[in-house]
Amino acid sequence: MEVATDKTANSISPATTLTGELVDAQDLNSREIQQFVTFAIGKEEYAVDIMQVREIQAWSEVTVLPNQPKYMRGVLNLRGIIVPIFDLRCRFGQGETEATPIHVVVIVAVKDRIIGILVDRVSDILKVEYGEIRKVPDLDGQEDQDHIVGLVTAGDRMVALLDAARLFHAEIIEKTIDITDANSAPQ
Repeated sequence: MEVATDKTANSISPATTLTGELVDAQDLNSREIQQFVTFAIGKEEYAVDIMQVREIQAWSEVTVLPNQPKYMRGVLNLRGIIVPIFDLRCRFGQGETEATPIHVVVIVAVKDRIIGILVDRVSDILKVEYGEIRKVPDLDGQEDQDHIVGLVTAGDRMVALLDAARLFHAEIIEKTIDITDANSAPQ
């Protein structure tokens, strides 16, 4: 489904969600303002919908699994749930994060799975009206940008809104969960 946009204002129409789902008129009033959890990789700021965030925790060592993409750091046992941890800096092609206790993991729900995103720091909670969300400009040669679903100006900074489901493809998440399940199964 294509996201409806207002071509003159270059913003996403309030009749759609960031992922292009239609919002009925009754739900529209409750969705005029959306909240995002913002976090940083170096000087760049990103955000995910606050409704996807389950918790934020300090970095702790993970169990590395074989044959995973470089940006998949490993898995973490979070109160009995095996959670794959992804390195956002590495996913964006900026090298691997030298994780220290000051780094944090943002635990998010992606469809029916829980994943962790390793980031440098969590910034704040950003309240955004739909009309403030700008669409991402079309850039030639940037075919791997569909995970950025909008841009927001917050004071003097620009924040990129991420779609975690597009950022960490379902097949990678499923493969990680399948390998984890196979390794933890009683023999």
